[in-house]
Amino acid sequence: MAIRDWPEFERPREKLLQQGAGALSDAELLAIFLRSGIAGKSAVDLARDLISQYGGLGPILQADYSEFCSAPGLGMAKYTQLQAILEMSRRHLRESLRRGTVLENPQQTRDYLSCELRGYDCEVFSCLFLDNRHRVLTFEKLFFGTINSATVHPREVVKRALKLNAAAVILSHNHPSGVAEPSEADIQITRHLKQALALVDIRLLDHFIIGDGEPISLAERGQV
Repeated sequence: MAIRDWPEFERPREKLLQQGAGALSDAELLAIFLRSGIAGKSAVDLARDLISQYGGLGPILQADYSEFCSAPGLGMAKYTQLQAILEMSRRHLRESLRRGTVLENPQQTRDYLSCELRGYDCEVFSCLFLDNRHRVLTFEKLFFGTINSATVHPREVVKRALKLNAAAVILSHNHPSGVAEPSEADIQITRHLKQALALVDIRLLDHFIIGDGEPISLAERGQV
């Protein structure tokens, strides 16, 4: 049955308008992006098949050009459209944390860091540098590692913080595996950096670990 023949409250677009985007499933959101299905399948059916094939919505969004275009119902036009949407999202989040922004909303920080660090196939360690009023100075990706580790040099973090005249720092790094649970090494480097920064009167506010789900805050776990 075509989506236009479904009850209105079940159609993805109408559901979004009535209840908001958060009420939609991954398949319904993807179906709105696809706009149409293929022979014998509605856009929602096609979206479900794609999510099942790729193992989730994230891998579809991160697929490279050839992989994306080889899937049924996708292609060059959809790929370029998706890349434009993703880049607009990144720019929107960057603007929300532009220089001088006061960090007041933890979710805003989580969303921004997730957007910046998800999708890498190696670990990337970054720092959000803040002034004494918790206004953003800059965000920098400092260390790039392998699929399961990145070598972090506390001395370099301290040097950069002093160069920027930062009063506080928020650390973050990604886990390419998608599992955000902190390792013992993550906890240890957080403690080392906190001690190193404290020697020059710079506060370490948090360390976020980015995986497939909600980023994990070590501060909320009492590990900072």
